[in-house]
Amino acid sequence: MLLDGKRLLITGVLTDDSIAWHTARIAQEQGANIVCTGFGRGLRLTERSVQRLPNACDVLELDINDPDHVEAMRADLTDRWGAVDGALHAIAFAPADALGGNFLATPVESAQTAFTTSAFSYKTLAVGLLPLMEAAGGGALVTLDFDNTQAWPAYDWMGVSKAALQAVTRYLARDLGPKNIRVNAVSAGPLATVAAKSIPGFEAFQDAWNGRAPLKWDETNPEPVAKMVCVLMSDWAPATSGEVVHVDGGFHAIATGVSQG
Repeated sequence: MLLDGKRLLITGVLTDDSIAWHTARIAQEQGANIVCTGFGRGLRLTERSVQRLPNACDVLELDINDPDHVEAMRADLTDRWGAVDGALHAIAFAPADALGGNFLATPVESAQTAFTTSAFSYKTLAVGLLPLMEAAGGGALVTLDFDNTQAWPAYDWMGVSKAALQAVTRYLARDLGPKNIRVNAVSAGPLATVAAKSIPGFEAFQDAWNGRAPLKWDETNPEPVAKMVCVLMSDWAPATSGEVVHVDGGFHAIATGVSQG
């Protein structure tokens, strides 16, 4: 199996329509041992969601911006496994005043929160897991991205944070490559998850994809994205790092609308 025996941390699991949940499901089906994380008011949702996985798993509470939480996560995984082979970073947040067409009026504190939680946190997770991945002899980190080569309606400072996330991916790849740790990002098309639905004007994203992606894009199906995450965490991508892999129906490659025939 693709991930047989791999010890994986899957962050950001909330409901069973999320990319993180489907990644956890496919990883288990491919032989991985997993631990998931949740946070705050969503923690109970996470705990319920993991009961619907092929094998219910433990859930750790992780506020990625709280050093005590990061240390507790590392201590738990050290006691549990002694090493970690890979992790999915599925963590992002922007305050309401950093979204919704409020770009020029967003206060610096809200932009900083979006950056810290959505981009800098990839570095935080990597450093937190570094001793465990070194103990494994290397491994793979994957984060979830969204196309940021263009300015999207209402996406505002989250779009800026996703651009920063791509840069963080490249610099982590530079610094962790000598330790045999691969660092990549998966740029997904729009999916109708709980998180996406909280973005004002999300329908505009769906409309754009329907008119431009050459492959049919199903915004209700996170499985293609989750499968790519699992490939990147497997031994089948041993020389891929610093990459942004698009799983978006080909949208990013097409300049104008296409005929769906």
